[in-house]
Amino acid sequence: MTPPLSPSTQTILLLTAPLIAGRGTSSSEVLSPGEYKRLARHLQEKQRQLGDLVSPDAADLRRECRSVVDEARLQRLLGRGFLLSQVIEHWQARAIWVVSRADAEYPCRLKTRLREDAPAVLYGCGEMSLLGSGGLAVVGSRHVGESLIDYAMAVGRLAARAGRTLVSGGAKGIDQAAMRGALEAGGRVTGVLADSLERTSMNREHRNLLLEGKLVLVSPYDPSAGFNVGNAMQRNKLIYALADASLVVSSDLGKGGTWAGAIEQLGKLKLVPVYARSTGEDSAGLDALRNKGAIPWPNPQDAEAFEGVFDAVTPDLIPLPKAGLALFPGAGSSDIAPRPPAVPETPPAIGSPIERVVTSAAPPGDAPVGPVPSLVPRAARARGAQSDPASPVVEKASRPADTLLATVREVIPQLLKAPMKDGEVAAALGVSKAQARAWLGLLVDEGVIEKQERPARYIVKRPSLFE
Repeated sequence: MTPPLSPSTQTILLLTAPLIAGRGTSSSEVLSPGEYKRLARHLQEKQRQLGDLVSPDAADLRRECRSVVDEARLQRLLGRGFLLSQVIEHWQARAIWVVSRADAEYPCRLKTRLREDAPAVLYGCGEMSLLGSGGLAVVGSRHVGESLIDYAMAVGRLAARAGRTLVSGGAKGIDQAAMRGALEAGGRVTGVLADSLERTSMNREHRNLLLEGKLVLVSPYDPSAGFNVGNAMQRNKLIYALADASLVVSSDLGKGGTWAGAIEQLGKLKLVPVYARSTGEDSAGLDALRNKGAIPWPNPQDAEAFEGVFDAVTPDLIPLPKAGLALFPGAGSSDIAPRPPAVPETPPAIGSPIERVVTSAAPPGDAPVGPVPSLVPRAARARGAQSDPASPVVEKASRPADTLLATVREVIPQLLKAPMKDGEVAAALGVSKAQARAWLGLLVDEGVIEKQERPARYIVKRPSLFE
């Protein structure tokens, strides 16, 4: 079952999505990414939300936005409600979900790393939590020989044995080979598609993997859209942003999507270390990438050596948020404008989407970037404890450390619904490996989580029938 769409997400879809249902045609009036950003900023300045554009008294607000978007055009886009309902039904029948930058479920890595360049809407199918697991991005050319196909498959298998997610673009050639190698070895894969999410997710060989949580397919483009060279170029940054390190297996010199994505990563974005294949057939493209700062791939032969590729530090590398920012996230986007805090008339149901923390430290206009568990301890929630929605509520503690540990005891078990390595936990929380290990060790000692061996991973402790 796909999650329901929030009002803000529905508004963003009306404004930016072509809403292609089957073989239907798309709207040529949808806002471009630049127009959408300007509108979002304009609403932020007015302390309003995107969802306000479709409220019963929205006429005056839409009129106030005409300096950014023509009022008649805005009205036509927002008037596509019936078409949107048809398309949503079409997506839900195919288990396709949609999240926008206004949603807490939107991948933290994209919003934090790409900021306003993160796509306004992300479509997907499969286990959404894989988008936060990091891993190795493997990219390369579509047209390569069998030796490089075998090479990419071997890298995928090694990632699976190391318990690392494999991130790639789903294109023919290197991308599909690396993904296939990881999946055949029982690993996890994130595929960032430039086209045809709907067709790819309906593929028979993908359905079981999607249902089993081994594969997630995502795209910033309409699920029914066909291939577009520009889209393929633009989605490259998403592949890198969702990973912890990257490997370029093959690349043309000075042209093509693989080259453009790697150059952008090395020269502008600097999100993750970029490795280049260092054995096998010669490549002028890879030689040029190494001259621009790519690291020769160390050719790890086992899971332990494979872990070393994630420890590389390159000059000017932009890290994920450090301690504190991931536990109490703020967005860095203007999709949701701030409103004065209001006390709800009735307390929300335990576990409802409303039961999330919005910190007063978040910058104006920010929206949550990931699901944040309540900071009220379980015992307090069971007693019906309520909180001021303008700030986190924390059970009184004698020391600041007690407050932090109470948060850790809530956050980490929710991360570990699927097994994760200490490095993956560290990346998800935005802390050092040493800090993550210390917290994990504490929770193991308390019996909250358990440590699995070979490879060493952590998971929420399953209650025994005899406890």
